[in-house]
Amino acid sequence: MLQLMKGDDCLAQATRVASYDPHQHVRILMGTMNGANWLEYQLESFLAQTHRNWTLWISDDGSTDGTREIIERFARHHPDRVERVLEGPKMGSAANYLSLLCHPDLPDGVVALSDQDDVWLPVKLERALGQLAQAGSEPCAWSARYQFTDEELRLLRPSPEWQRGPSLENALVQNILSGHTLTLNPAALALIRQAGPQPVPHHDWWIYLVLMACRGRALVDTETLLFYRQHDGNALGGRFVESAHRTRAQMLMDGDLRDWIEANLQALMTADLPLAEDVPQLCEGWLQSGRLGRLALMQRHGVHRQFPQETALIWVVGLFGRL
Repeated sequence: MLQLMKGDDCLAQATRVASYDPHQHVRILMGTMNGANWLEYQLESFLAQTHRNWTLWISDDGSTDGTREIIERFARHHPDRVERVLEGPKMGSAANYLSLLCHPDLPDGVVALSDQDDVWLPVKLERALGQLAQAGSEPCAWSARYQFTDEELRLLRPSPEWQRGPSLENALVQNILSGHTLTLNPAALALIRQAGPQPVPHHDWWIYLVLMACRGRALVDTETLLFYRQHDGNALGGRFVESAHRTRAQMLMDGDLRDWIEANLQALMTADLPLAEDVPQLCEGWLQSGRLGRLALMQRHGVHRQFPQETALIWVVGLFGRL
């Protein structure tokens, strides 16, 4: 299966890091749900990693296809690789991943999140560890760019480069840490576990927001390190697809973004977290304000999305009271 990747230009772009700790253990946390069509490709890409010191935790969220059989077969063939297979909470993808991250038996350490339908390039874990070493002991998450592909892993285009980088002012209204690319250092994992499995709409956005609200760090690699397969089962799909743009715009006007932001901020206020000094006041101000109050907060704090046209769009949405 990995022959699909050999010789591709993407591999030439994914350079190895100058130095990293090859003895650092990484636990890969993967949520599964009816992924039998794609799962074996991803499992093989784990085996092809240049960083060899990893084990796998899987939370299956009620699969009714052959997913569990594929997992069981992989565990039989590679018993040293599959550490735990859990039953998911069956409350959606975010709840499944947060149940993994906050599982009481999960040891402290580095964790890498994985989707069931991607394919990782061989140096992905190595680069993640090398980049995370920059952060030392402070909470830090690393994410990567990726190649959109069709169902047969034919290349479509790379994911965007985020122009303005990570910040709290961005995390309030947008997620730029794609969950299927994330690796968390021990301090970042501890922070998410301290917050507990909050009822938030998107686990990756939650991780981004928590790190920014607690003065942590987010590293966004500019290199392409995995293939992101597009198919009918994707929750939101690729940003560049015209129909996806229309769907996202409609979701904005329907108030979905407003509801997601409110859920995130409610969770941030409820969780036991070492929030930066100004964060509680910002959260309370947003949750208690009406349309004009939120627009004033956006202006005062420089709240923005990564691209100017997207920031302009949320101002328009805000004017209609949908933010």
